Amino acid sequence: MTRLILASQSPARTKLLAEAGIQHDILVSDVDEDAVQARYGVTDPHDTALLLARAKAEAVAALPEADGALVIGCDSVFEFDGESHGKPYTAEVARERMLRMSGSKGVLHTGHWLVDCRETAADVDDDEPAAGTGATLGAVSSAEVHFAEMSYQDIDAYIATGEPLHCAGSFTIDGLGGAFIRKVDGDPHAVVGLSISTLRELLSHANVGITELWAVPGANLAL
Repeated sequence: MTRLILASQSPARTKLLAEAGIQHDILVSDVDEDAVQARYGVTDPHDTALLLARAKAEAVAALPEADGALVIGCDSVFEFDGESHGKPYTAEVARERMLRMSGSKGVLHTGHWLVDCRETAADVDDDEPAAGTGATLGAVSSAEVHFAEMSYQDIDAYIATGEPLHCAGSFTIDGLGGAFIRKVDGDPHAVVGLSISTLRELLSHANVGITELWAVPGANLAL
């Protein structure tokens, strides 16, 4: 059985995988995002999302618990007016951002990085089969998000729930924040934080079909 590890504590990402029927374990990295960005000096939102996804995936891949598994790391960065927006953390920052975003649009970039930690042919005797490819690669899935007009009351009520404080860009599409999103141009899963289609593509480079990760292969085909 091919094992997938999600290098993220995001409930939205694990819920998305579960609803897509993809079995996975969770191992959270201890990556200091600010330190990673300071080290590399990446300012472009697209590249920052990929850099942080890679840092998280490689940190978890280095753990003994990741031996024999595939590790997927993800990170989301919201681009608005040429600026990178991560998690606001405080009500003041979230309110300032949402007032600017009201009736406007931005781009949510979600970086993905896959590391194949399975044994390769070089790791085992010649007469023993090895499924590992040694693959380590990533991709970014981006989507343009269009926001409805939000009143001060809407914004304050949303912030009071606490939901936007720990989300890239100060919003969600799969929670209460979905009420303020008019439309999405691009992969909506990328806005949640993990593109299933991008994961499928990355897995193919490790010679793994996404159906191999389904919790119940062939389920519901007769419905």
